[in-house]
Amino acid sequence: MHSDLQRHPKKLLVVSDTAMQYTDNGVKAFGPVVKELRYLLEEFDDITWIGFERIEKNNSLVLIKNKKIHPILLDNAGGNTLKDKLNILAAYPKMYRVIINEVKKHQYIHSRAPSNPSVIVMFLSLFFIKKQFWHKYAGSWIDQASFFYHLQRIILKKLRHNSKITINGDYNISNKNIIPFENPCLDQNDRKLGRNVVAAKKLKKIVEFCFVGALNNHKGVDKILEALKCLDSKDIKYIFHFVGDGPQRIDFEKTAKLLRLEIIFHGFLAKDAISNIYSRCDFIILPSKSEGFPKVIGEAMNFGCIPIVSDVSCISQYIQDGINGFLIKPITSKEILKKINLALNLTYSERLKIKKYNFELADKFTYNYYNHRIIDEIFEINK
Repeated sequence: MHSDLQRHPKKLLVVSDTAMQYTDNGVKAFGPVVKELRYLLEEFDDITWIGFERIEKNNSLVLIKNKKIHPILLDNAGGNTLKDKLNILAAYPKMYRVIINEVKKHQYIHSRAPSNPSVIVMFLSLFFIKKQFWHKYAGSWIDQASFFYHLQRIILKKLRHNSKITINGDYNISNKNIIPFENPCLDQNDRKLGRNVVAAKKLKKIVEFCFVGALNNHKGVDKILEALKCLDSKDIKYIFHFVGDGPQRIDFEKTAKLLRLEIIFHGFLAKDAISNIYSRCDFIILPSKSEGFPKVIGEAMNFGCIPIVSDVSCISQYIQDGINGFLIKPITSKEILKKINLALNLTYSERLKIKKYNFELADKFTYNYYNHRIIDEIFEINK
């Protein structure tokens, strides 16, 4: 069997618009995807990864150390202006040449949508029918989307049998090629640490909340701060942690200084530091206007944070309002405050029950679970 593996190595091609960057020590790329691919090497012998070269100054980019991951950097293309849109169209021929050259070399091809490179892979899947394609749609499958995102949903629905499409949420879709799929964010060390954290969490005189994500109105940061203006803080001390960054951060910090609460803006943090925030917090709050399924919810549940989250996309398939968390609908400051107060009224035994249930639920967001499903349900390598 070993010799057969030598003759027929399992090589995976990953096509994305993920940020990559040349450095003196090698190529850096978006950390969560680097980790995801590192775990996929437990199932594949070799991964070629196509992404976009971007100059980004934040610690979400990490060095690709594994020599079995081979990055290919495309010229960056994207933006909101008309000139940006025209530049994207101009970049398509070169993107096409690079992608088709790699598709020809690989039996297993994975595209990460919605993105421009993924559109090219969708097109190629119609012609390379003996190859196996897996298209991951990362956004919401049901919520309103831009024209380009909506167009990709339409294309994905019409692809051939050699393409499997994974989406956030289960919507009883009759197309058997479209599969509800959780995205990974937890390894076995996270699970061991989380088990200990959940067991050790007690009621405290200080109640701590966290928000993890981009600091902007779309993520609901403005609505959180509006809600906190009316939070009764006479008898209990509250601490709110905001992890992440964005152009609106300065304005949010100015607003926060006017509130009689301790509000800490941490900026971007490395994974271990974020885990420490989860470990000390009682609740995670995320009133996004739209999402796929945010990985931060799975991460926070692993460390005993009870979710207070918006009722968008498939989130309600995991979080049941008043049962194992709280759903915000409509997304207003008044509704956020209402859900915060309901969460604060939970008894210790109620909190403990929710934390234990959510910790077990978080197993669906492990890399082991993810890999198992990819091999059995997506590429069907063992069949």
